[in-house]
Amino acid sequence: MAFCANCGSEVQGRFCAKCGTPVSAAPGTPPPRQGYTPPPGPGYGPPPGGGYTPPARGGLQENVAAALCYSLWVLTGVLFLVIEPYSRNRNIRFHAFQSIFSWIGVVALSILASIVHGIIWPIPFVGWLMDILLWSAFTVGVFALWVMLMYKAYNNQKWVLPVVGPMAEKQA
Repeated sequence: MAFCANCGSEVQGRFCAKCGTPVSAAPGTPPPRQGYTPPPGPGYGPPPGGGYTPPARGGLQENVAAALCYSLWVLTGVLFLVIEPYSRNRNIRFHAFQSIFSWIGVVALSILASIVHGIIWPIPFVGWLMDILLWSAFTVGVFALWVMLMYKAYNNQKWVLPVVGPMAEKQA
């Protein structure tokens, strides 16, 4: 039984089925490596203290895929639940479900703010001022939540939101 010197997988034949590296016929002579290997020294390899996430089989790193779950709220949340290599990753599934559930919460709060808008809008001046402040605070709050969720997911931090987070953990 022969193993590839490049990737370590089992080889049957003259080439590795996983990485395509040619396998030498004589045992003990390593096959030539393909690609560029950076010279040893400072500045190469993963950053100190970790932080490096190897790419998933689909090509995106886990932290990038988790952050992209929030980029278009429900659309990318559902997309990452459907795409095959990411749909099996528990962390990405959590972020996708939290994205979907938080979007549903934002829509519900938007409907509630619209009802409040209908009640306070007819009040002269004070109603208009309160309405402008309400929608401004709501918009800034939703934007800050969106940016913070993407930031935390990109930095491999699991930020569980109060109501929708436990529901997302159950689904993931």
